[in-house]
Amino acid sequence: MELQGSITINGKKYEKGDTVPWYTIYPFFLLHVGAFGVSGFFMAYASDGPELGFLYLHGGFACLIYLVFYVTLFGVDRVRWMFINAALGLFGIYAQIDWILALFGKQAGDFSAAVHFIPFFYYVLYTFLLHQMVLDVFKARSDERKRQRIDLLYIVLSVVIYGAIWLGQR
Repeated sequence: MELQGSITINGKKYEKGDTVPWYTIYPFFLLHVGAFGVSGFFMAYASDGPELGFLYLHGGFACLIYLVFYVTLFGVDRVRWMFINAALGLFGIYAQIDWILALFGKQAGDFSAAVHFIPFFYYVLYTFLLHQMVLDVFKARSDERKRQRIDLLYIVLSVVIYGAIWLGQR
């Protein structure tokens, strides 16, 4: 992966344009974003969870830090794509959150939109990270044709999975 900004990883300084192996970045961030995302999910949807202000302070601060890392690692254009994808995928995210909450005897409709913001944001961060990892694992970032095929496959698989979950709940 070619860095879009400067970063220090395990004591080694990388500059903008340096190449960093995908396995240096993704395991750490998948675990880290996943752990914070899960904690944000449980805090948001817990019966006796924290106040909304704390949820936003805890989750919002972490999401902001991840955004800084994402811009450094992937660049503004890819992060912009993340938000475009998120806007298009709210249906899928809602369906999956509803499906996950159903495992705990709850529904997404039981909570206000304000409560959903942090778990949704973590979901967007995590799925974006997975998508970027697939691009790098298959060396598609610099191969326009391969990248377009992976992007299309990502969209198709997402619609199929989200649709199946949504239909399965009806």
